[in-house]
Amino acid sequence: MERRFRLILACPDRLGIVAMVSNFISSHGGSIADANQHSDSSTGWFFMRVEIVTASGSFDREQLIEQFTPIAQSFKMQWEIADSSVPKKVVLMASRESHCLADLLYRYHENELDCEIPCVISNHDDLRSMVEWHGIPYHHVPVDQNDKQPHFDRVHQLIVEHEADTVVLARYMQILPSTVCDIYRHRIINIHHSFLPSFAGAKPYHQAHERGVKLIGATCHYVTEELDAGPIIDQDVVRVSHRDQPEEMVRLGKDVEKTVLSRGLRWHLEDRVLVHGNKTVVFN
Repeated sequence: MERRFRLILACPDRLGIVAMVSNFISSHGGSIADANQHSDSSTGWFFMRVEIVTASGSFDREQLIEQFTPIAQSFKMQWEIADSSVPKKVVLMASRESHCLADLLYRYHENELDCEIPCVISNHDDLRSMVEWHGIPYHHVPVDQNDKQPHFDRVHQLIVEHEADTVVLARYMQILPSTVCDIYRHRIINIHHSFLPSFAGAKPYHQAHERGVKLIGATCHYVTEELDAGPIIDQDVVRVSHRDQPEEMVRLGKDVEKTVLSRGLRWHLEDRVLVHGNKTVVFN
């Protein structure tokens, strides 16, 4: 895939933003390969994602950042320029359930995810052989139920050592401390096995069965200090009926979880998710 620069921005809406961005790109010898924009009338904010290509290779990311900074400041932008030739480093975390982790490893193996996976961290040793088959280091960090802090300290140390850009909780069944959530704000992705905000907490499929729901689903979201309440990246559902017992709902739900998590991660890796407050704009 050709090298592209991705300009992602959000700012108070006003006239001239699109024209300014287009003129800046053309004046630096670039062309627009893909562009998406959204104006939120309820908040008065403007969001934009632009993929930039250049035939001559006459500029790099650092030059773009330096030259775009005065313009961004004049429009009071929250912005970033990413280089598609530099894949993000993604640390995966799991506990005992394998379906989400196995799906991500398969997609990584098949080059469906544009990233590097430097390691997998787990509080159990059950999934080691599967991970190591893919040639990825596996770190077993046990949890002492009477004192979890050493576990979280070691997890944080491993994330730092592996220079992770993104952390994915692929059914990791521990609650990360708020300090870690703050450090990696909007860079920790979780899959919740229900259609948030309904049925949060333990055994959501059993809760759904008791309520006689007709749709079950999964939610991919960023992790915040408030449990299962971070900005939502993606959701999906599958239809069920009164005939489906909780075990069947779990099976169906796992399929949805895998799809939603991989889709949400892919959009994140491609810089398609813009967070504003506790909501997201997703240019998919």
